[in-house]
Amino acid sequence: MGQSMTAEIDQIASALETKIRNKTVRVGVVGLGYVGLPLAVEFAKAGFSVTGIDLSPSKVDQLNSGTSYIQDVPTSELAPLVKSGLLRATSDFGVIKDLDTVNIAVPTPLRKTKDPDMSFVVSAAQEIAKHAHPGLLVILESTTYPGTTDELLQPMFEAAGLTVGKDVFLCFSPERVDPGNPKYQTRNIPKVVGGITPACTALGALFYSQALETVVPVSSTRVAEMVKLLENTFRMINIGLVNEIAMMCARMGINVWEVIDAAATKPFGFMPFYPGPGLGGHCIPIDPFYLSWKTKQSGIEARFIELAGYINGQMPHYVVDRVQTALNDVAKPLKGSRIHILGVAYKRNIDDMRESPALDVMHLLGERGAVLSYSDPFVPSMQVADAAYKSVPVDPAVGNADCVVIITDHSGVDYAKVLDQAKLIVDTRNALKKFDSPKIVRL
Repeated sequence: MGQSMTAEIDQIASALETKIRNKTVRVGVVGLGYVGLPLAVEFAKAGFSVTGIDLSPSKVDQLNSGTSYIQDVPTSELAPLVKSGLLRATSDFGVIKDLDTVNIAVPTPLRKTKDPDMSFVVSAAQEIAKHAHPGLLVILESTTYPGTTDELLQPMFEAAGLTVGKDVFLCFSPERVDPGNPKYQTRNIPKVVGGITPACTALGALFYSQALETVVPVSSTRVAEMVKLLENTFRMINIGLVNEIAMMCARMGINVWEVIDAAATKPFGFMPFYPGPGLGGHCIPIDPFYLSWKTKQSGIEARFIELAGYINGQMPHYVVDRVQTALNDVAKPLKGSRIHILGVAYKRNIDDMRESPALDVMHLLGERGAVLSYSDPFVPSMQVADAAYKSVPVDPAVGNADCVVIITDHSGVDYAKVLDQAKLIVDTRNALKKFDSPKIVRL
């Protein structure tokens, strides 16, 4: 937003622009999870007064006591912000009447029918609309299908008698959080933002630029919504491709990991993706199906998405088949065998279990009669269907197992010791890349 903006837009937008530039704007964040809490912290660190809104009493209580429950937000970073009064939490949406900006960062899961469950977004937007007032900037960050912001949210605010682009300002900005990434976090991940009107986009971009390093304005909310879906569809399809290549290589007796490493030496035209036991996390297994669902409404079949989704969805079954075959080769049945799972979080060195392939792998192994145990320093306990499990020490569990299955390759594990103690290992992450042993069965 240029310095001359105040001459081009009305008084309400000009007043909000001034508040943002002066850092007197009062910031609200609805949803204090993996996306919302880091965002709230960044704005508080930048000197803004931030109020988090969440319906979970435990999250509200923990935040107000200065205790973090998110791995990427250290308590040592959160506590001073709470103590200084820059950051607080509440379950009362009524505070919105005293706020100038509200970011919505609530879950957007898929139903079993693979259509979007927008109930959390709708509920949050309805509550915000009840307390909305002229001069309010609202930004949706929850991943969704193109058209959500203008088709779903805009009518709610206009039904309350507020004109979007004049009285209130509405944007979409896709979250790009990568839990556990030590290099790229909320502050230094480029922030895409698109508004319903040019004034909305300009105010949204100005707002984010106060706390984040790079802001990328785009022409509309639909472009911004599509950006996130393209990013994750790209990853999902390429992971599906390499998973299929892995199955082909296994049939032909070729080490797929060696193939990928060699291909990655090409300095152009190739980007390495790696196979695994299935997709995990909230984004890659889910987001592309928002696009698939939306395109079906336009009479377009998203063939790549559906095919990649099918291949990736089959990987837990493929892993279990590899375990059964590996046991069979050493004259053991899967039924009754002791199977120890190493790592159950959806990716390395985090505690996030959302959509983790370990859940499916363990469920399928249990259905075939395996006796299960697991070790994961980040996940002390877990539930798989009707069975509850607690993490056990790697030693002696690895030595007692008939087969060890590496699902998540946490860096703190002594894999040389695991190889020494284990009778048989199915490695789905190439964690044992440095080792060569007949005990290792690679994906």
